[in-house]
Amino acid sequence: MIELGNTIPSVSVTVVTPEGQDVVSAEQLFAGKKAVLFAVPGAFTPTCSAHHLPGFVVLADDFKAKGVDIIACISVNDAFVMRAWGEQQNAEAITMLADGGAALTKAMGLEMETGDFGGVRSRRYAMVLEDGVVKQLFIEEPKQFEVSKAEAVLATL
Repeated sequence: MIELGNTIPSVSVTVVTPEGQDVVSAEQLFAGKKAVLFAVPGAFTPTCSAHHLPGFVVLADDFKAKGVDIIACISVNDAFVMRAWGEQQNAEAITMLADGGAALTKAMGLEMETGDFGGVRSRRYAMVLEDGVVKQLFIEEPKQFEVSKAEAVLATL
């Protein structure tokens, strides 16, 4: 499992953009930036839609004021789902990342098997990256939502 001081793996993710989508390596995406990356088990799911993503949307300016260059939300969903969810959540300030095959999630050791819920999904977490290096890591225990919420992460910056 990824740990403090590790560099984010150089694995491709799909960045959802207003123009479409771009495939880039996570290492390249976060290079030279202070970033907050948070993961949800699934777009349009209850806690993710009611609390996790909205918390970062509401506090985006506060994160920027703390020197965060990019706030990214990743899920093991395809780019079309991530685009629709971002639009529905008015998440213009958040970079939506699709990890459709769970390549980055697995490379970081943060996958979980959910069976009939959706198969392989990501554990819920947040991390603070500086130039692609993990400086802070907040991994939730199963079915929990405390340490990775926007308010908790912001309080550590």
